[in-house]
Amino acid sequence: MSKFFVTTPIYYVNDAPHIGHAYTTILADVLSRYHRTVGDEVFFLTGLDEHGQKVKQAAEKRGMSPQAHCDDLAPRFLNLWKTLDIRYDDFIRTTQERHKRIVQLVLQQVNDQGDIYTDEYEGWYSVAEERFITDAEYATNQFRDVKKIKEKNYFFRMSKYQQKLVDYIQAHPDFIRPEHRKNEMLGFLRQPLGDLCISRPKSRMDWGIEIPFDRDYVTYVWFDALVNYISVPGYGSDDQKFKKWWPADVHLIGKDILTTHCVYWTTMLFSLGLELPKTIFAHGWWLIGETKMSKSLGNVVNPLDLIADYGVDAVRFYLMREMVLGLDANFTPDSFIKTYNSDLANDFGNLLNRVSGLIQKNHGGQIPESGPLSPQEDNIKMQIDELPNRVKEKINEFKVQEAVSLTLNLVQTLNKYMEAQAPWKLAKTDMQAANRVLYTAAEGLRIATIMLAPVMPEKTAEVLDILGAANTSPVWGELKPGTVLRVHPPLFPRIEVEKT
Repeated sequence: MSKFFVTTPIYYVNDAPHIGHAYTTILADVLSRYHRTVGDEVFFLTGLDEHGQKVKQAAEKRGMSPQAHCDDLAPRFLNLWKTLDIRYDDFIRTTQERHKRIVQLVLQQVNDQGDIYTDEYEGWYSVAEERFITDAEYATNQFRDVKKIKEKNYFFRMSKYQQKLVDYIQAHPDFIRPEHRKNEMLGFLRQPLGDLCISRPKSRMDWGIEIPFDRDYVTYVWFDALVNYISVPGYGSDDQKFKKWWPADVHLIGKDILTTHCVYWTTMLFSLGLELPKTIFAHGWWLIGETKMSKSLGNVVNPLDLIADYGVDAVRFYLMREMVLGLDANFTPDSFIKTYNSDLANDFGNLLNRVSGLIQKNHGGQIPESGPLSPQEDNIKMQIDELPNRVKEKINEFKVQEAVSLTLNLVQTLNKYMEAQAPWKLAKTDMQAANRVLYTAAEGLRIATIMLAPVMPEKTAEVLDILGAANTSPVWGELKPGTVLRVHPPLFPRIEVEKT
């Protein structure tokens, strides 16, 4: 049995979750479900990043302690994941003792390795980014809330591993994906890397994990947060579990945290003597018009609003259907409605309505016997037989959108086949032919439904229940003749838009 360990970033608790958080987490859930359907053992990790200056500031604005603020906001993420039908295996909060203990262990090990030193540093500090920035970065005026700070801090010898990282990236073409992000990182690494400030004096910022060898300091929030990827699967606490799951198969991240994952995290792992994750995949942003969705701009789409109006599966489907992994995607209500009506109402839902309606009308609601297939049905069966492997290939390449498209192509083929064969007419002259057409369409629908189940778990379970085919596999012939179909309302009622 193969294993598949997938992670999302852990999300900051400085505000409520939005569609950017939802997208990455649904994507991880869809990949997890696909891998489970082919028999892989899966570990899906997500969670919350609860330390750092931004969290402390958000708590102060609300007149709360940082811990109380985190405890108040954490359920909002957990409730949204429940609403979105996210089936994670572990949910880490970085304020949990099981995590803090391992962060301190990692700090001590990296220090014992000789990779941490103290130095007095003066430079520009961006409170918004929670990091020191260079003079060149300061000159761009792209960083918010910047001030000059001079203080003694602890530094991680990140520069020591620069060439090793370059060599690794070049030797492992699938390590950073998509390709243009790998090239971006190699370009970044052509410049001297410098070392990473990994502490904050408690006198300035005390909301963090205490450095084990100096109680006057807490660790930099990224040095804390990134460790979740190894603290949860058992590093330093359960060797057998850690050996089973590490390295991660994929870290799913947004492109804005590429450097922290591809440079900070990898050099930390080099210092610890651990393997690097197999793939770091940076997806694009959801845009409104040409602008990134962000809380500060006030253009964030709340996933719960969409779910209330159209259902959770329609939202999951839209997000997986519309973003090519690695590129940005535009969200508009119009594009959502267009995708919903075209793919879900007109194609998928319509095929179910046609098949079940005709079987109810002409066959007393029972799946008919197929009889021998004609060359036309053989062609459809060939497309169906190839579909599971083709989808698996796309999923292994992180091409979720293409995997969904392959399945929708089958649905469209079946709708055209029904149009051309007109089983409602055949039933009057050649019942055997009508039986064959309806069985083929129903069996094709069943298999397409199974292939879409990771994306739309709720609606696909409903379709399989209607077909009397729960717990079947995507293999031709498992739809049993004589099975009585369940009467049902429309699966995806069309969204009618008022014309102005």
